[in-house]
Amino acid sequence: MIDTDNLTKKFGDLTAVDNLTLHVNDGEVFGFLGPNGAGKTTTIRMLCCLISKTSGSATIGGYEIGNKEGSLKIRKMIGLVPDNVGLSEHLTAYDNLDFYGKIYDCSESQRKENIKRFLEMLGLWEKRNDLAGTFSKGMKQKLAIARALIHDPQILFLDEPTANLDPESAKTVREFILELKKQKKTIFLNTHNLDEAQRICDKIGILNTKLRVTGTPQDLEEAVKGKKTIVSLEQVNEKILSALKKLSLKNLTSEGNKITFDVSDPDKENWGAVEAMVLAGGHVNTVNVVGSSLEDVYLKLVRESA
Repeated sequence: MIDTDNLTKKFGDLTAVDNLTLHVNDGEVFGFLGPNGAGKTTTIRMLCCLISKTSGSATIGGYEIGNKEGSLKIRKMIGLVPDNVGLSEHLTAYDNLDFYGKIYDCSESQRKENIKRFLEMLGLWEKRNDLAGTFSKGMKQKLAIARALIHDPQILFLDEPTANLDPESAKTVREFILELKKQKKTIFLNTHNLDEAQRICDKIGILNTKLRVTGTPQDLEEAVKGKKTIVSLEQVNEKILSALKKLSLKNLTSEGNKITFDVSDPDKENWGAVEAMVLAGGHVNTVNVVGSSLEDVYLKLVRESA
């Protein structure tokens, strides 16, 4: 559904997106992760035909960005929720959606049906006659999502849809995205929220100007080798920590009554570490081994590319 091949965008001497090549399947929720300035928003703007590419190519539903005919086709088949929602605040919620429905040549019956459906799904139907300018940030964000869907697009681009929202509003937006996922919409999601990406995305890409990796959340977690051992003791003191430091354990840290360190061979390394703690007078309660998390993967790849 979405394909890019060495897609690049430069602003003068600054390369914002560098040779991006990726594929997003029809009906897939694709999450784009990366720090501020990584090129995520620039990528969405190119794919939505809002800014031109510098080089490379991209197609949306088989239509190529960068030419007039293809751009017109693409704009009809996509919906966009930008980082700045840009609503007409002097219009009511209903009239905002009705206005955009007319722009997309939706029939009156289609506009009425979709406006009611999406406002009800997002908990805004009772506010349909209120001015958008009186809405909270969370309500405006939900209204912007409804606006992007008013013409029933095949593909939805979301740029940080839950950023700065209160927990209840963010939960509503996430549940709405999951509902769209059930309807087989293709969703391209920019987010900083790792937990959000892990819960709702079929596939994730980590971008820092260059695309560092793509895969399912599970694939990415398995891609970063290594495990952590977490030891809970009755008490941690300097004598115990001093004994462990002699073992040259990697990334040894302590917090409260817990000690954490990286391991390559848990069976061998944990035995030596526990023995050292006991000989130093420690009373061990539990020993747990955990694998890499999506956060570990993200931080490792971003730091390597910095």
